[in-house]
Amino acid sequence: MSATARKSAPLPADIRARKGGAPLVSLTAYTTPMAQMMDAHCDFVLVGDSVGMVLHGLESTLGVTMEMMILHAQAVKRGLSRAMMVVDMPFGSYEEGPQQAFRNAARLMAETAAGAVKLEGGESMAETIAFLTARGIPVMAHVGLTPQSINTLGGYKVQGRGDAGDRLMADARAVAGAGAFAVVLEKVPQGLADRVTAELPIPTIGIGASAGCDGQILVVDDMLGLFTAFKPKFVKRYASLGEQAEAAIAAYAAEVRTRSFPAAEHVFADAAPGAKS
Repeated sequence: MSATARKSAPLPADIRARKGGAPLVSLTAYTTPMAQMMDAHCDFVLVGDSVGMVLHGLESTLGVTMEMMILHAQAVKRGLSRAMMVVDMPFGSYEEGPQQAFRNAARLMAETAAGAVKLEGGESMAETIAFLTARGIPVMAHVGLTPQSINTLGGYKVQGRGDAGDRLMADARAVAGAGAFAVVLEKVPQGLADRVTAELPIPTIGIGASAGCDGQILVVDDMLGLFTAFKPKFVKRYASLGEQAEAAIAAYAAEVRTRSFPAAEHVFADAAPGAKS
């Protein structure tokens, strides 16, 4: 695609307007090269706090800081010209109340040029979402499995089964009513995800939810097979790049040890006597 044919990045209002239309496509990104590869294919790119586990080796997302999110979001933004960038608000940056959330969300947007922020929580976060959106900060909500709450949820379990479905539906209604322009549904039973999608006036973005959602998102390192510590049921691996990378590293190490690398084509010849450099 030529530079003149490229579209400008959508706004949150454009994403919201896609409700019930062609499915929205999204992936996470944490670096400039990865953002460049997905820019032409994604409607929005999420700089997820999953970066803590995927790139920094943390056991959960709870140790991710504002500084980490800003650093990675700045890198991702450099790789995007078509897709909108959404940035996760890390644990502890918004739960205290609307004023704290506004300060940190405003900082994220000012320092990264993000199009929107994402925060976790349902009814308990409705007041904060309304406060942010009233002050010019677009919010993508996130209900169902909320990884920042794994200690209270008891782990990475499916959310909304049985009677808990009413609670999740109430959370989804609350964030939509508070002004979120879209909502991520994570690890939610398919039937419930379909009901939420049918009722809400804003797009639902599924991750372990339903093909009937208005869009889908995956952690890019999961779907490329780069992150192999574990594989959630909802992840489809479209490549096995981790295995290929390890094989390439092993081949390199073997050639170095046998002195077959570098070969003649990889080194520079000495200058001939009298030759100009």
